[in-house]
Amino acid sequence: MKLIATTLALTLPSMLLAQSATQAARHESLKQEIRLAYDRGLAFLKSQQNAETGQWGEAEPVAFTALAVMAEVLAPGRKSTDAVPANAEKGYAFLLKNVQPDGGIYVKARANYNTSLALTALMLNPKQENEPTLLAARRFVVGQQNDFDEKGKTDNPFDGGIGYGTPKPDKPAHADLSNTHFALEALYYSQALLADKGDAGKDEPQLNYAAAIQFIQNCQNRPETNQAPWVSTDKADAGGFIYSPGETRGKTEETKDGRTALRSYGSISYAGMLSFIYAGLEKSDPRVQAVMQWLSENYTLEENPGVGPEGLYYYYHTMAKALAIADVGFLKTKDGKTVDWRADLAEKLLNLQQGNGSWANSAGRWMESDPVLATCYTLLALARVHESL
Repeated sequence: MKLIATTLALTLPSMLLAQSATQAARHESLKQEIRLAYDRGLAFLKSQQNAETGQWGEAEPVAFTALAVMAEVLAPGRKSTDAVPANAEKGYAFLLKNVQPDGGIYVKARANYNTSLALTALMLNPKQENEPTLLAARRFVVGQQNDFDEKGKTDNPFDGGIGYGTPKPDKPAHADLSNTHFALEALYYSQALLADKGDAGKDEPQLNYAAAIQFIQNCQNRPETNQAPWVSTDKADAGGFIYSPGETRGKTEETKDGRTALRSYGSISYAGMLSFIYAGLEKSDPRVQAVMQWLSENYTLEENPGVGPEGLYYYYHTMAKALAIADVGFLKTKDGKTVDWRADLAEKLLNLQQGNGSWANSAGRWMESDPVLATCYTLLALARVHESL
């Protein structure tokens, strides 16, 4: 199985940016600090691993384990040809023990969420003997895509999207943008499996990407392409995203014409940007430009814009992924200031590290008070920052 291309695809883009000597020195110093902090974070994760089962976490062990092994194999300085650390191999073994007859990788519930993260993690350590498992997981994720009402038509706002998932692909779950972005990410990186199969890969089921893009668009606060009654006409929301069509995890606003507008917020807007890119849109597409504009104008590292401290580490994680894959080196804020988001984010995360090497959110929503989850999010963000500095 020739999956070298996949491993390289997961290596983040180098950014050819004109840098001053001061910036270059700052970046080099930060890279050294990141490596030290990263090692401490990995040591913490190792201390939290179940030595018997190889898993991390109890509430969502497949998802937590997938995130932890990704943090291990994406460690700064590690080469794709290096041996996988022994504790990460135990984590991978745990993932493979939870492969279900339907092809998904999960324990009992949230089948798509767990399978998508597990598939992405397994693609970082591809092995010939795991190819059938990876292909089955990919088929499972494809089968989770919603198609309500008339089949083959995007006649329902949830068509094209993917939710937490159920064990039965013929009963699709309520779709949301967070799970859709995880699914698209897994499919994006596992595309190499199909290339590996040559002509036989053409027979593998494919996601309806046009429908996926329509669903993503249905979550965007952009009246030009989304006429849903909840869409905000406030310029402060233009281009940003909400959690799901008609459903937000952020704020709402009563409009003068009696509507309830749903406000854009940070972490899900980065997930929306990533989703558009994974689905094949170019950075020049107006929909991508709109969300990049919103993110630039709402740039902050002090909170998750629109929801405060809630989901802050997921925000850091999706920010680093989105801006790195889009090859964005600097952001221009609404006050005209140009910010080096990579250096700023690295410094912020380094300052938030706790004495035992972990990170945790004082706001417990979305399980971020769990130091294993918050530490995984942080290390994955730092890995992307380190690679792009």
